[in-house]
Amino acid sequence: MRTPAEIVELLAELEHHIADDLEAQDLDFKAWVEGSLKDAVSQVVDMAVCMVNGGGTVVFGVADRVIGRPRAILGVPLTVDVDQLRRSVYDKTDPKLLPEFEELAVPEGTGRLLLMQMHPGMPPHTDTKGKGSIRIGKECQPLTGSLRKSLSVETGDTDFTAETLEGDVQAYLSAAAMERLRDQARRERAPEDLLRLGDRDFLESLRLMRGGHLTRAGLLLAGKEESLREHTRSACWTFLRMRSDTEYSERREGLEALPLALARIEDQIMANNPIHTVQQGMFHFEYRTYPEVALREGLMNAFCHRDYRLAGPILVKHYPSMIEILNPGGFIGGVRPDNILNHGPAPRNPLLVEALIALRLVNRSNLGVRRMFTAFLLEGKEPPLISEAGEAIRLVFYNTAFSAALRQFVAEEEQAGRLLSTDHLLVMHHLLRHPEITGSDASSLTQRTDREARETLTEMERHFGYLDRGGSGRGSYWSLRPSLHERLALPGHSGRDTRLDWEAAKTRVLSLLKQRAERGEPGLTNQDLRQITRLGRKDIVALMAELRAEDLHLIHPGLGRSARHVYVLHNPPE
Repeated sequence: MRTPAEIVELLAELEHHIADDLEAQDLDFKAWVEGSLKDAVSQVVDMAVCMVNGGGTVVFGVADRVIGRPRAILGVPLTVDVDQLRRSVYDKTDPKLLPEFEELAVPEGTGRLLLMQMHPGMPPHTDTKGKGSIRIGKECQPLTGSLRKSLSVETGDTDFTAETLEGDVQAYLSAAAMERLRDQARRERAPEDLLRLGDRDFLESLRLMRGGHLTRAGLLLAGKEESLREHTRSACWTFLRMRSDTEYSERREGLEALPLALARIEDQIMANNPIHTVQQGMFHFEYRTYPEVALREGLMNAFCHRDYRLAGPILVKHYPSMIEILNPGGFIGGVRPDNILNHGPAPRNPLLVEALIALRLVNRSNLGVRRMFTAFLLEGKEPPLISEAGEAIRLVFYNTAFSAALRQFVAEEEQAGRLLSTDHLLVMHHLLRHPEITGSDASSLTQRTDREARETLTEMERHFGYLDRGGSGRGSYWSLRPSLHERLALPGHSGRDTRLDWEAAKTRVLSLLKQRAERGEPGLTNQDLRQITRLGRKDIVALMAELRAEDLHLIHPGLGRSARHVYVLHNPPE
């Protein structure tokens, strides 16, 4: 919501802009309806309903399509009673709304504007006749059936992942998925006392069990393939290594619990995403074509926010020039490609997301998209492209050149105590490809208000010393200082390959078997170990043979697919 002081600043812009240009998701200007108090009250009620579904400020008394303060600021009649307006809104809305009104004195018109402040409520809200609208961008859109359905998903009223499954919980679970989930959470420093719990208590602590039954969220995180196939077939994925727009050279498909699916897809991508090392002065930078943190965030978002009610897989296409991730289910909660960087979290599957937050695998503050952008921008690469493709969300990572000069510059600035934000990097990315940037350009790039964007540009000019400014007022523009532009335009990189760490795999397997023995849980099959280590069948046989020769506590599993490797806690026989 906007303060009176902020509105006063915006009113000054009316000399050169129409009010509609100043509007935003949380701000609207409305001329007061003259001649009919009933119609005026109806407009106030309509705007209260629209704004409460997202929260924001409505300024009454300003025409939104004319330039010049005297023509635009008409004011609100002095006879209008604010208390009566508040009661009218309360009486004519469902659920009941109580807006806050503030009077703002102005020299034009009647000399009085009314600011209606609406704190965000739990949508949907309507008037007493069932008519409703919701703020989308700068417009109040009718609250149609599809929007109401979307809102019920956003508020958790129809959380598919919260539904429970009948039967024995243990029969649904995959030991490999449970261990992979713990491993990923441990790397993100999730609470160790949580990770040490047995499988059932672990799931209970994450609220993935209800009334003694496993939820679909629990199944998605730790279920066996056959259980997922029976109860949530939509948790599938397809990977294609593309030769062109119409041909592929390799296809992989899967239907596993989320942590195992992520690992398999990452393996496919990493097979053609080698590590390279670049020396730039005193710095040595290791980078991949596609930053790992961005890939992980992109894939995690796809699995977290896909609509599991829709058929069809998460589709990952790896082209020579880009990676494309498509996940079923469009944007919800007012999120759009042009506001996604700064929009608050709007989970489609609240229970699943809350469990991942507790495990620190996703962030409560919705920072994942910014992390993806920053990972590419830090290396001088094109930022990701996010768009809506029908009933799916499309995320594209581009294969563009690494800039050692920019990476070194960012490292030096960090050492000097100047941390570059995503907004700073977006501006620099633009200026390395264009001669100048305006406040409007920066607003669009950073998805901030015009005022916030100008503050970023001013900071980069006056405090960081990166930019030169030209023009004045609304006509101002900024450019990179010539010496900095010349320095950051220097390209250069080299490469090396990565190799499997055999000893690390042995250490990991032995540790897992010990932990499962200490918790009194079954050992691991060869298939579990292949999924955990991502080694082939022959490699697992060789690895386990080495481990048994080194540690007599390990027992030979015997024959058969269900045979398990077990670690015996008591002393082994002589």
